[in-house]
Amino acid sequence: MPTPRPRYDVVVCGAGIAGISAAHALSEAGVKRIALVEHGPVLGLTSDKSGECYRNWWPGPGDAMVAFTSRSIDLLEGHARRSGNRFLMNKRGYLYATARRETVDVFERQALEAESLGAGKLRHVASPVGYEPARPTGFGGVLDGADLVTDRSVIREHFGYLNADTVAVLHARRCGWLSAQQLGMHLLEEARGRGVELVVAEFIGAETSGGRISGVQLRAGESQFVVATDALVLASGPYVKSTAARLGATLPVVVEKHVKITMADPLGAVPRSAPLIIWCDPTELPWSAEEREALASDAAMRRLLAPFPAGVHGRPIGSGDQVFMYWTYDCPQADHPTFPLSWDPHLPEITLRGMSVLVPGLAAYLDPMPKPYVDGGYYTKTPENRPLIGPLPVPGAFVSSAYSGFGIMSSCAGGELVARHVTGGTLPSYAAALSPSRYEDPAYRKLLETWDSSGQL
Repeated sequence: MPTPRPRYDVVVCGAGIAGISAAHALSEAGVKRIALVEHGPVLGLTSDKSGECYRNWWPGPGDAMVAFTSRSIDLLEGHARRSGNRFLMNKRGYLYATARRETVDVFERQALEAESLGAGKLRHVASPVGYEPARPTGFGGVLDGADLVTDRSVIREHFGYLNADTVAVLHARRCGWLSAQQLGMHLLEEARGRGVELVVAEFIGAETSGGRISGVQLRAGESQFVVATDALVLASGPYVKSTAARLGATLPVVVEKHVKITMADPLGAVPRSAPLIIWCDPTELPWSAEEREALASDAAMRRLLAPFPAGVHGRPIGSGDQVFMYWTYDCPQADHPTFPLSWDPHLPEITLRGMSVLVPGLAAYLDPMPKPYVDGGYYTKTPENRPLIGPLPVPGAFVSSAYSGFGIMSSCAGGELVARHVTGGTLPSYAAALSPSRYEDPAYRKLLETWDSSGQL
């Protein structure tokens, strides 16, 4: 007699933060037999390359992303409370800064839009009173929304390390960061404690019966085998386009390469209690007169004299003296990922020079520049930069992917949402806005033609 196939109620493919969160939520919903399939290191492809930040600060249209990330932050805070804050969640906020007075009006419009979408109230701070600093540790505190600070004395008192020309900061409050690795391992340990089985194998396809998912084809080393299941969740990160294609599904996603640097800051240019800080002005890199002359004479390097886009950002990391820096000025897109990643050899210096405009104290490290740690991964993105969570065209197949740069912050709500789809649970208000089926709606496709804000830093 043939050897019976192992059977699972649900198979989740991919053990990054999205897959682990899906398996965790399914086990929490009472699903008994769950296989979490991964052929590489757990949390090792993209999840460990993230900025580890979270926010409920999102633009429209509609309130779907604010509601979705707010729900995920609720879940994160619950995990933090129950675990004794094992993954070091804080609520320091995101601090957007500008030296241009015209940007103050932009900040106000953004904050009022966020308020209308449910992110919390806008508070104007135009005098030395009325501003409450964020706590450097923990995730307590009742403030949400944002503070628009235009009083220069308040900016100097609390953020004196910023560019001296800063005329305003917008401090978004229900934001901060955490340890992605510790969060993922916490969720995985809880899930495995409820019986989730980690299967070391590669997803190579699926079987159907009567048009529905009936099995998942896997490969481990030289061996191929099939496990029986009625439900498959694809949480395969940058590989989701190719894994979905094995089911005959076409997903509108691209992958976008993102690279960050980390370096020591022994001089404390970025205080250890600082929030995530973001420079919202186009930036010309600081060069000496001699450097500018040399760059201008080299056709290949002349680009470094042109203004760079707004958005360079960074924050302190860990308990030592390390600072993380990120600038999405050059993010090529492709249909499929290529590993190992490569990057512009000038990226570390460009990023540090950009950050030194935001935090002038960092200029002390420009000559000579200390050797930074450079790594990165891929954002998997839909056209409007919202995730894909819900059923695929093949009955019994689901997806939880395309989390772009917000997987750590939204994976808990994403796992909960895909688990409700799988189990037939009650769907939240934002479910339709994140479902793959949204692209079948002519009105939605029309809306995409005028979509003007992705929410990406």
